[in-house]
Amino acid sequence: MVGTTDRQQLTPAIWALDSYYRARQEAEKLQYQHSLLERNLAAQDHLNRHLIDQLATQVTTLDQANLALQDAHRRLLTEREEERKHLAREIHDQVIQDLLSVNYRLEEIEEDGVNSSLKEEIADIRSGIKLLVDDLRRICGNLRPPTIDSLGVGAALQSYTRDWSERNSISVELDLDANLGRLPEAIELSIFRIVQEGLSNIRKHAQASLVHIQLKHTSPRMLRISIADNGQGIADDFDLAALSANGHYGLLGISERIALLGGRLKLQNRTGGGLLLEVEIPHPRVVESKAELDSIPH
Repeated sequence: MVGTTDRQQLTPAIWALDSYYRARQEAEKLQYQHSLLERNLAAQDHLNRHLIDQLATQVTTLDQANLALQDAHRRLLTEREEERKHLAREIHDQVIQDLLSVNYRLEEIEEDGVNSSLKEEIADIRSGIKLLVDDLRRICGNLRPPTIDSLGVGAALQSYTRDWSERNSISVELDLDANLGRLPEAIELSIFRIVQEGLSNIRKHAQASLVHIQLKHTSPRMLRISIADNGQGIADDFDLAALSANGHYGLLGISERIALLGGRLKLQNRTGGGLLLEVEIPHPRVVESKAELDSIPH
């Protein structure tokens, strides 16, 4: 009779006893399920902690790999600049000087008296040598701006933009902060390369007639570089990440330099037409003397 669901078939005592055992059985089931749940939660908690530990380890490893990659990229840029500096010096001190020596020798031969036809030929050769020397000097300037070491990035930009404007027939307005001063070599070179690459992109793609370049302090520790042109701007679906697939590395090179400097890059079409490239980079305080400049680690 015990176990029946019909209460009328049971005496009150048996019904009470049966209810007790039923309740006890349910309680034991609940206790067992509770125990299983606790074990499952403990196992899940252990698994979660294990997964979190693994994730933290992976994040740490990725951070270390990223830092190592940034260090490697910085060393690559530094070595590239040193190679450019060495190559520019070799071209200037050897190749250009040898060509000038040949030119002087031809001038001496010309002055010694030669027939008119040979004189015209010598004049043509000397003219070709002069053009070649001018081209080599321009190449040296692109490899390593000659004034950046002695006079700083401001003077280097003035010289470079003036020459670039004359060669490409595009007007350039350069607005430099009056208190720009000297900055660490790595930052000055990066600023120069950003402007250099920005102008190269404008020459290749913008179809612009005017460029405005501004280099200003936005705070004692922040510097803003803006390059604005009046060209055709960029497409609405412009994707910086897709440039490498299409063989365009100029803006990618700029963005990589900015990332290594801990700065920010913004690209946007201007309301009146053209593109605005704006960069903000942090930098140490303005260095007033060469001794202070040398004391800053690069």
